[in-house]
Amino acid sequence: MHVTSNIMSLGGIAIAIGAMVDSAIIMIENAHKQLEHFRETHRREPNNLERVEVIIAGAKGVGRALFFALLVITVSFVPVFSLTAQEGRLFRPLAFTKTFAMFFASFLGVTLVPVLITLLIRGKITPEIKNPVNRFLIRAYQPFADFALRYRWFTLGAALVVLLLTIFPYKKLGSEFMPPLNEGTLLYMPTAVPGMSITEATKILQIQDRQLKKIPEAVTVFGKAGQAETPTDPAPLSMFETIIPLKPPNEWRKGMTWEKLLAEVNANIKTPGMANIFWMPIQTRTEMLTTGFRSILGVKVFGPDLAEIQKLAVEIEKELAEFPNTRSVFAERTVGGYFLDFTVNREAAARYGLKVGDVNDIVESAIGGKNITTTVEGRERYPVNTRYARDFREDLDALKRVLVPTPTGAQVPISMLADIHYKTGPPSVRSENGKLVGFVFVDVTTSDIDGYVRKASQHLSQRIQYPPGYYVEWAGQFQYLQAAKERLKVVVPFTLLIIFVLLYFSTRSVIRTFIVLLTVPFSLVGAFWLLYLLGYNMSVAVWVGLIALAGVGAETGVVMLLYLDHAWDKFKAEQRMNTVKDLHDAVMEGAVQRIRPKIMTVCAILFGLLPIMWSPALQAGADVMKRIATPMIGGIITSAILELLIFPVIYVVWRKRELPDQTEEEAPLIPPALIPAKLKAKR
Repeated sequence: MHVTSNIMSLGGIAIAIGAMVDSAIIMIENAHKQLEHFRETHRREPNNLERVEVIIAGAKGVGRALFFALLVITVSFVPVFSLTAQEGRLFRPLAFTKTFAMFFASFLGVTLVPVLITLLIRGKITPEIKNPVNRFLIRAYQPFADFALRYRWFTLGAALVVLLLTIFPYKKLGSEFMPPLNEGTLLYMPTAVPGMSITEATKILQIQDRQLKKIPEAVTVFGKAGQAETPTDPAPLSMFETIIPLKPPNEWRKGMTWEKLLAEVNANIKTPGMANIFWMPIQTRTEMLTTGFRSILGVKVFGPDLAEIQKLAVEIEKELAEFPNTRSVFAERTVGGYFLDFTVNREAAARYGLKVGDVNDIVESAIGGKNITTTVEGRERYPVNTRYARDFREDLDALKRVLVPTPTGAQVPISMLADIHYKTGPPSVRSENGKLVGFVFVDVTTSDIDGYVRKASQHLSQRIQYPPGYYVEWAGQFQYLQAAKERLKVVVPFTLLIIFVLLYFSTRSVIRTFIVLLTVPFSLVGAFWLLYLLGYNMSVAVWVGLIALAGVGAETGVVMLLYLDHAWDKFKAEQRMNTVKDLHDAVMEGAVQRIRPKIMTVCAILFGLLPIMWSPALQAGADVMKRIATPMIGGIITSAILELLIFPVIYVVWRKRELPDQTEEEAPLIPPALIPAKLKAKR
């Protein structure tokens, strides 16, 4: 697969490590339960052969459900492989390691684990009732389970209210494409209008570098103006690039964060006529190669005329400059370049026997420079370029005195053959989809890209009237966000479909499958609330976490349903399933008496994810991994709580129809303890 050991590939193991041991937990706990049951039934310890038979029988009872539960976690992550572009390259290593880890965990859970249990579980098994932790869990859970079963419709109504309340944090969540992968280096890219001289650019660059070096967190400062000596760097002289390597975060001033550092730098370095843009070097290069923008967001202005495009771009710059959450905005000047134009006078050239090409050859060779030969120095070859010395071409008067040889041998000043004047024009011409386009670079202080674009678009549509044939598009990170959203609209439903199919193969019942799938909305409750409380936005990383959560939530639902079915089958075999009270007792046994393995599986997953949340905020990859782990942690907690209370209720409502005697003591819709005393007195 050519997957290297990196942050994301190791992150796949980190988010799977808790679920990998779930099958072993259930298998071992079930073996203990079966051996304890044998001792209670036969009033003696089993011999070696009986012990193996009991363990194998117990493994068969839970093996099928466990295998499919872990397979759900494995296969539910497959849609992540459909992600493309940046998000695909970033999360594919994580998807590979998590998928393979869970696949082998599901395979070993039903093959190797039972063998190890028969070899290693020996001696006297301590009864569950003597385990203080188990006694505490039963005593804590039993009254809640009894309350939920007694007031079933109130419990279901309360669960529905909790689901509806989750709409509030979901609506408050912003949207971003991807949390930044902190590179430990800051890239400062101020931009000015075209026409800046080399002398002025050098002066400003040195002033900015001195100011940046005063930042205590900076190690060194290296600035560049214009393009390097390579054709791959077409930067104009008006675009500065200053790289600032930063000290490790533990050496920063107390209380200093990345956001505070950017705000301080932006406030202290203000160069008139230059817009500040901050990002990280690698990410900036990636964005410039893929979108053409060197800022987080950008606006593309399309139209047929460059002058009108620049006019609209400057209007957008003025409107967004004071818009909330805008750090800086700069409209690229599409017609702001300065050029020295030589217009050959054909009649004057003809009087001296010259053609237009003869005059242009002199302009090229004497002023611009022309390669006339190549010198060979050993194994190295160098072009020889000739042109006038700088003293003869450093200003307009000197250029007018450039001599042009005529066929008669006379030397004629070029001013007698051509008109020389300065002219403004486009420094560069951009086009997309057959239309001319101008760029507006927008740097923002908020991570809620979707919210910013939505509000800014509304603001611009109210303030600016676009002539016919002209329109704008938002680009940069927003462009990727929209593409990822469209793909996730297919990926997420496909994930749920995969989970549904696997659960149906496991349970062979549509009703059971839908009961297990109730874990998905229950999981979203904690996921969205924890994201809201931590101030995270929705992003591709969060959606990857939600996809992983869907599989894990389904697994915990399968385990809960498995124990309820075991209790039902046990009571049916003993011919004790006749009344609603019998069903109540069976559900209480399946839910309350088997609380230990359920809590153990949930805790194993949580303890595998919590260390991710403890990683330092500025550690490389921490932001991405935290946004994957956060919905999983919140979702698993609420899913476990709601499953322990709601699943028994739904199970009773479903199974009650199969009882010979369905009569029961009528319970009030609202528990009397929740009704205020004044209302009770009125009644």
